[in-house]
Amino acid sequence: MQSSPSASSELRLRPLTAHDNPAIARVIRAVSAEFGLTADKGYTVADPNLDALYQLYSQPRHAYWVVEYNGEVVGGGGLAPLACSEPGICELQKMYFLPAARGKGLARQLALQALDFAREQGFTRCYLETTAFLRQAIALYESLGFDHISAPLGCTGHVDCEVRMLKNL
Repeated sequence: MQSSPSASSELRLRPLTAHDNPAIARVIRAVSAEFGLTADKGYTVADPNLDALYQLYSQPRHAYWVVEYNGEVVGGGGLAPLACSEPGICELQKMYFLPAARGKGLARQLALQALDFAREQGFTRCYLETTAFLRQAIALYESLGFDHISAPLGCTGHVDCEVRMLKNL
C-alpha cells in the first residue's frame, strides 16, 4: 500500500467477524446503488445471505476480509468454492469498496490475499463475474492475470454480470 505512515495506520485489512455483518451489507448496498446495480437484475445486492456474510464465509474453504478506515468498515471481498462446478474452481466474490477505500491499493491487496488463500485450499482456478460498469475493477482483475471468457461457469445467480473472467492458480 502506497500511503503515508499516518494514513496506513488508519486503514486495516482483516478477516470478517460476525459483528461486521451489518456494516459490510451497508457497504455493498451503498456501492451497488452508486453504480446502479439493482437487486432485480441479480447483482450481489439481491443475495439472500447479504446480511449474514460471516455465517456464509465461516464454512470450509470460504474466506472474507473487510477493510477498516478509522475503525469503520469501508470495503471487503471474499472467496468461496464456485457453486455447481468442478471442485477445483473457486470464485472471487463481493468485492465492494466505498470511495474512502478506493485508489489506495486495498482491492489489489485483498484480491492477492484471496488468491493466496485459494491456492492454500487447493483450488486450481479462480472465476469471477462483474459488470462493464465497474471498469476499475475489470482493469484490476486483468492486471492480476484474469482472462476474459465468454461462457458463464457455475451457478452464481448473477444474471446481468456480463463480464466473466478466469485465472489459473
